[in-house]
Amino acid sequence: MTTFYLKAFAPEVPVLIPSHLQSAITEEKLLAWPHFTKWHTTLKSSIALQSDASHAFHKSPYYLKSVEILSVSMFGPRIGFVKLKANVVNINDENDTLPGIAFLRGSAVAMLMILRPSDSRDERWVIMTEQPRIPAGSLSFLEIPAGMMDEHGEVKGQAVAEIQEETRLVVPKHELINLTELAIAGASSKGGKEETHNVIKENLAMGMYPSPGGSDEFIHILLWEKELDRQEIEDLRGKFTGLRTQQEKIVVRLLNYEELWQIGARDAKTLAAWSLYEALKRDGEIKVEW
Repeated sequence: MTTFYLKAFAPEVPVLIPSHLQSAITEEKLLAWPHFTKWHTTLKSSIALQSDASHAFHKSPYYLKSVEILSVSMFGPRIGFVKLKANVVNINDENDTLPGIAFLRGSAVAMLMILRPSDSRDERWVIMTEQPRIPAGSLSFLEIPAGMMDEHGEVKGQAVAEIQEETRLVVPKHELINLTELAIAGASSKGGKEETHNVIKENLAMGMYPSPGGSDEFIHILLWEKELDRQEIEDLRGKFTGLRTQQEKIVVRLLNYEELWQIGARDAKTLAAWSLYEALKRDGEIKVEW
């Protein structure tokens, strides 16, 4: 077992790396991995908020006692995923702990792509991808286009790359609208009720967390709404795409927008994109040109 310390915490927090992982992961690699750094700095800032008298844990706060690395998945020489256990303990009772097993994978982008035929602008078609998702036990999972952010990726630039990779469409960055950022920034600017102000103050990402009970993953959800020639839209139907070097096998599907909330109900990012689009359009945050 190797131990190093997160010196930004007071007291310093030990990070334990078991001997069987030491050939894959080191202190230097882990501290240089942006997703681990973002996770522990975000947790540190949230722990600090307990000093506010209005915080639910103010009278009996929690602290990070230790971190244990459980497993690591490498993408070649780079860290891909890390599973860890954070030992978060009540300062007044060591037996009072918070669930701390976390799967770190970082951020992702997802795109709601709505196409309107130029000969019938009231029609709306959504680009979906159908691909194997083995963790879900599926060989043909239907979802909006999405992909992991690289370690230094810029949100809209990464979205453009994913769109081209999964649909073969070239989309200018300036035509993309960040729906999650619009919604969260709007909520923050309006303040909030007393019961929710600590949630707003937490230093979380401008993204949607699909599984915060088990993972740090957050997703930037973007919108691209465009009028195209009907034949251009039809030419997308059934197209086989994806990067073979990444073992991606993707089929492009077109879905009537009115069916999106039903057919996309199994996919969290699809439902989130639909609800954000509907709410932001209702509130006038998205300007409708049709």
